[in-house]
Amino acid sequence: MDVPLGAPPAAGRAAFGFIFVSAITTAMSFGLMIPIMPALLKQFTGGDTAAASEWNVVFATVGGVMSLFAGPILGLVSDRVGRRPVLLVSLCGLGVDFLLMALAPSLTWLLIGRMISGATSGAFSTANAYVADVTLPEGRARAFGWMGAAFSFGFLAGPAIGGLLGEVNLRLPFLAAAALTLVNVIYGAFVLPESLPPERRVARFDWRKANPIGSLNLLRSHHELFGLAGIHFLNQLAQMVWPSVFVLYTSYRYDWSPVVTGLYMMAGGVLGVAVQSFLVGPVVARFGERGAMLIGASASIVGFIWYGLAPTSLIYMACMPISCLAGLLTPGLQGLMTRRVGPSEQGQLQGANQALMGLASVVGPSLFGLSFAWAVRHEVLPGLPLFLAALATAAALGLAWRTGRAASKI
Repeated sequence: MDVPLGAPPAAGRAAFGFIFVSAITTAMSFGLMIPIMPALLKQFTGGDTAAASEWNVVFATVGGVMSLFAGPILGLVSDRVGRRPVLLVSLCGLGVDFLLMALAPSLTWLLIGRMISGATSGAFSTANAYVADVTLPEGRARAFGWMGAAFSFGFLAGPAIGGLLGEVNLRLPFLAAAALTLVNVIYGAFVLPESLPPERRVARFDWRKANPIGSLNLLRSHHELFGLAGIHFLNQLAQMVWPSVFVLYTSYRYDWSPVVTGLYMMAGGVLGVAVQSFLVGPVVARFGERGAMLIGASASIVGFIWYGLAPTSLIYMACMPISCLAGLLTPGLQGLMTRRVGPSEQGQLQGANQALMGLASVVGPSLFGLSFAWAVRHEVLPGLPLFLAALATAAALGLAWRTGRAASKI
């Protein structure tokens, strides 16, 4: 793992290694439950696919709203008190959410779990700030590529195991995810050092910045940074199509079981790891961070359109080698964004990004979930949400072409 590390004395390769492993286990926890969650919702709704899609919209929207308001707060807290406590608290919230999903007797309890998870949804954003603390600017795109690889690697085993456990009992994957996440918290409490020394922290917590509107002030502080944030939002909005409709779409159109869904996600994880581990560095070296963004966005558009048109499972899967190149977009984008702020603002930047992800989580489920429910009820164009995702990514591509040129000069 060739990641050029920066100078904070409490951090180094060992610290980055823990963050990498933490990202893997967190992604694996998500992977365990993703193939099962729609089936659990269908169980609560009497097997109605359209109703399950609508409830999925409600759950994702509530989580997104909580994340929208919590993201800036958690980002500023991490700039004030350090990354370590925020990361551990966020992982605790995620573990509690999984535990509630395992034990919930009703949809109301599932919804409470989503609220807790959304309110503490700083695990990945704080991990990104941690990475920015311990890497040099010129090595950040590669480091963020490794973080993306960690997320993909977590999906190698998680969905497949989740699908198999779900065949035994629909609640079992949630128990496994809760156990994995909470063990990670305990491990981190003893092992993880702080990456942000006191002299590099902000002097005080500013409540004026601790809200979605206030957090945008940082993004508006530089013209190119605001444009890059727009790319981030559009990409996150497009990616929301997967948690919103993927399982329901493939089970409806191709009759995939949870096991098949888990195996497909595992295959996607293999390709994602390959791209983010072995291609990000060479692509950035050859084409720059902007070039990585453009290639990633273009591949994502092709993938969405292909998946929306694919009439069979085999044709659907044939696009995987192309669509996996979408993994080039985020490392290049994060590399450009983190260069534009100082060490004491990395948490605020990632908090603002988390708020944008929360906004995408509010808009995306309604856009994709309700369009899919409409398509199912009218028995027309089941790939409609994927085409809408392609449009959002096309807008991101246009913005990357325009904004990325100026931003890449820094």
